[in-house]
Amino acid sequence: MIAELGHYALALALCVAVVQSTVPLYGAARGDDILMSLARPAASAQFLAILVAFGALTHGYVTSDFSILNVAQNSHSLKPMLYKVSGVWGNHEGSMVLWVLILALFGFAVAAFGNNLPPSLRARVLSVQGMIGVGFLGFILLTSNPFERLIPAPLDGRDLNPLLQDPGLAFHPPMLYLGYVGFSMAFSFAVAALIEGRVDPAWARWVRPWTLAAWTSLTGGIALGSWWAYYELGWGGWWYWDPVENASFMPWLAGTALLHSAIVVEKRDALKSWTILLAIITFGLSLMGTFLVRSGVLTSVHAFAVDPERGLVILALLTIAIGGALILFAIRAPSMKLGGMFQPISREGGLVMNNLLLSVATATVFIGTLYPLFLDATTGEKVSVGPPFFNAAFVPVMMPLVLLVAVGPMLAWKRGDLPGAMARLWTAAILSIAAAGFVWSQQNDVAFGPIVGFAFAGWLAGGSITEWAERIALFRVPLATSLARAGGLPRSAHGMTLAHLGLAIFICGAVADSFWRQEVVVNAKPGETVSIAGFDLTLDKIERTRGPNYQTETAHLSVSRDGAPVTTLRPERRFYPVQQMPTTEAAIHSTFLADLYAAIGEGGDRQGWTVRVWHNPLVPWIWAGCLVMVIGGLVSLSDRRLRVGAPKRRTNAPSAAQVAGAD
Repeated sequence: MIAELGHYALALALCVAVVQSTVPLYGAARGDDILMSLARPAASAQFLAILVAFGALTHGYVTSDFSILNVAQNSHSLKPMLYKVSGVWGNHEGSMVLWVLILALFGFAVAAFGNNLPPSLRARVLSVQGMIGVGFLGFILLTSNPFERLIPAPLDGRDLNPLLQDPGLAFHPPMLYLGYVGFSMAFSFAVAALIEGRVDPAWARWVRPWTLAAWTSLTGGIALGSWWAYYELGWGGWWYWDPVENASFMPWLAGTALLHSAIVVEKRDALKSWTILLAIITFGLSLMGTFLVRSGVLTSVHAFAVDPERGLVILALLTIAIGGALILFAIRAPSMKLGGMFQPISREGGLVMNNLLLSVATATVFIGTLYPLFLDATTGEKVSVGPPFFNAAFVPVMMPLVLLVAVGPMLAWKRGDLPGAMARLWTAAILSIAAAGFVWSQQNDVAFGPIVGFAFAGWLAGGSITEWAERIALFRVPLATSLARAGGLPRSAHGMTLAHLGLAIFICGAVADSFWRQEVVVNAKPGETVSIAGFDLTLDKIERTRGPNYQTETAHLSVSRDGAPVTTLRPERRFYPVQQMPTTEAAIHSTFLADLYAAIGEGGDRQGWTVRVWHNPLVPWIWAGCLVMVIGGLVSLSDRRLRVGAPKRRTNAPSAAQVAGAD
């Protein structure tokens, strides 16, 4: 009965979405306040209906209702409760319900907190959001019903993919979807602005918090996914340029460009057409990721292997949504006013260059990801585009971007003073040289890669700190005055500094791991020792035990350094009988400076076990950098200017004295 209620709730949500996508839009065109006001209750009702459906599906998993086909295929009675719940979105059908739930959540948020929006714009935004809901709710009901019954019901289920039975994968998809689907809000604002024919600083102020929320969530989601792959897959790495990894990285790059471009619209009323186009492209790349993981065209540990026919339906939805938006853009964009003019050497110019570099980087990842798929579909030829291509093509594009991130905020709006900005960045230059010199002094064999990488990271960190110090006049006025100025700064300024510092920390970790990683692979028996980076790891024993729904072989590795005990690592090799699938559980000893990482493979008492050990320098800095970026996004999101939104236009112009006082 509860499953049927969930199915009915999805159908009801589709009906509400149809009303939401048509009636308010018609009302906005006619200037009818009553019809426009229908958008808010419709968005709320759609969210409530999908929430009921999601709750019904979750109930089926928690109670192990194997009469529901989706539950029978992706759960098991012995599975721990955390993975029963996460199993709801660990499959195609359930993940699509989560997808539309988050879509409706953003629409509900605009309906609930968008009081400052003009009624016509709010009605159009929610209507566009409703159109997206119509497409995906229809897709779920017609091709991916999560409540389909299985008669007779089996005694037990087929279990969830063992690779997904992990805390990291329990929280990674919802966080990632908040980013993916969150960019739909920027898309809806962009299309609504094109329909209305008005893009101005107020529009940019309204769209920024939604874009920032999506960007922050996507940053956290990508970091969680990378962390999961690092410790769960047992290969010692944190990023492999996997197509599904790239599917989430592309909208992150485009979303970063969109965030910076919206600042120019808000501050200088410029780059309006470009910002609208970025909003469309960013959500288009999010939909592309949805297509790639559900079309069956990819082979990946975290892609949903479903039939291509359903993937083609998603591709059709992508084509309609993005193609329609681009056609509307082509019609409306030429009529948009250019807005504020600026010199190439200015903060606007720096943000334009920032956008160009991010766009080139996005295009590089896009081509490297999709070219093999296109070639295979058209000619049948198989080619592999992996890390060597992306490292050679992507990194050189990002290097000038890192240099620019430190310089751009030091330039004035409209017309900047580049020599003056560079003169104020002497602290960044000293930090850059010091970082490069320290790395050079620590290397036995001089390699220029890490020297250059740390020099860039030092430049970025120094530039970020210098810009923040300039804002509060640090060391130029009494400390109490500087602290008072820091307290009076907009939170978005603090958030920007944190995000840039997080990127610098991330670069240090990525560079160190790329150039200094060490790996040892041996076949060891109990009592034998493996040595790496000054550590000695002795295999004490292999212990065989049982978990809730798996069998495990656990290696006990005693770690010592210079004869002194350090820790004991316990890597596991698990076997899940229901799915007949083995997995690897790595053991990691983390310090501030490095990870000591161990994994075991196949083996036995006679021949020994395969033991793989890595020493990964500064890998913890990768996660720390991502965390700082997320914190920076949250701090920016808490800025009252973004929470309140743009002020309403006054009917009477302010006096000259008021303008002077505001400046």
